[in-house]
Amino acid sequence: MMGYTCHYAATHQQELINNSYNGRQELFIARNTRGKIYAAGGQVLAETQTDEQGKETRVYPYENLFAHVVGYASNGRFGIEAESNFYLINSNAKLSDKVENDIKGVKYPGDNVFSTLDVGLQEIAYQSLGIYKGAVIVTEPKTGRVLAMVSKPDFDPNRIDEIWDDLLADKESTVLLNRATQGLYPPGSTFKIVTALEYIRENPDTYSQYSYQCGGRFSHGEDVINCYHGTAHGSVNFAKSFAKSCNSSFANIGLQLDRTRFGDTLDGLLFNEKLPVSFAYNQSRLVIDGNTSDSDVMQAAIGQGTTQITPLHLNMITCAVANGGVLMKPYLVDCVKNAEGNVVKQFEPSAYRRLMSEEEAGILNGLMQEVVKSGTGTKLSGLTYTAAGKTGSAEYNSIKSDSHAWFTGFAPAEDPEVCVTIIIEGAGSGGDYAVPIAKRIFDEYFDA
Repeated sequence: MMGYTCHYAATHQQELINNSYNGRQELFIARNTRGKIYAAGGQVLAETQTDEQGKETRVYPYENLFAHVVGYASNGRFGIEAESNFYLINSNAKLSDKVENDIKGVKYPGDNVFSTLDVGLQEIAYQSLGIYKGAVIVTEPKTGRVLAMVSKPDFDPNRIDEIWDDLLADKESTVLLNRATQGLYPPGSTFKIVTALEYIRENPDTYSQYSYQCGGRFSHGEDVINCYHGTAHGSVNFAKSFAKSCNSSFANIGLQLDRTRFGDTLDGLLFNEKLPVSFAYNQSRLVIDGNTSDSDVMQAAIGQGTTQITPLHLNMITCAVANGGVLMKPYLVDCVKNAEGNVVKQFEPSAYRRLMSEEEAGILNGLMQEVVKSGTGTKLSGLTYTAAGKTGSAEYNSIKSDSHAWFTGFAPAEDPEVCVTIIIEGAGSGGDYAVPIAKRIFDEYFDA
């Protein structure tokens, strides 16, 4: 038992120090000034300012802009402030500097955290979301670096002490929820990426021969699936069903799938499982097995029913498509440096696992390019860069006209560098509302 305890303490140092019951944390805080958090471009996102009386104040220069992703460090901790707390309260300053500080009677400078966040992309994402509730996450599919993460409604972390009691008293408030990583939503037609993958897996040689005659609705027993606004798409093949986001066709496809195999694909795409990230998130939810009813599988095939996903998870699946099937672990911190600028800890891109074959990823990439060329994402066509993606309009209550607007996709389509996932709560059509936001973000990234 003693040996195990020593081994655990040595291998889980950060968890032990960060535990709120560990008194050593207070010793670090009393001895060291909390370090700064920087953006990738060197801008200060969080710092501790000390007045003449020695009172420390945590300051967030960008106020609401990075509220959820950078977080706060009082009344508990959240965001990067929580994820990197161990580094921020430690000091790896030179011994000579520490001696000098001891003589002066001042604290040691804490280590500084350099994030992956891009201020320009964050500003565009934040401004584009406007007054809507929702979330935006921007990542690099080849590395897993998170470039931007926005959640609304938001708050000013400079005022967290002032507003804390009011937020706790308001049982309906979701201001502190990071919708990008913790918000669970029906994915709507963006889930057709998953349904299409399963159909391709079950019909590798014949999927391209699929055809369906869409009259705007699909009936099976007492169940009816309608296309968005009742649009009749006419004769559609597999690619056109995906590009036009034909609910009727995908309900038909859903009934043809082997439900046990579909469940295995969901497991392989990390549904109902832990995600390989170090920050707070919720698990996406959907169970399909041999006992799943026809009604439920039809709803699941179009991303409705009991299907629940976070923007983070949808972004990860999209990144795997963009990266030839391999999922890189998403991460928010590039490195930690001491007060002199020497690297204390370097974080490198890390592959998690292959979610799909390279061939499957290539087929899905092609389907998503067709969405932009001739489907629901044409607002991204004819630009200086190529894009691929999938839109979604996800119903979330009994009123059919109420829907969340989704988009998830990447650019350039032939060699993806950046992946964007957007949800706008209650906005309506993904093609009308989410795609223009994606365009602004892509334009900023490519400086178009």
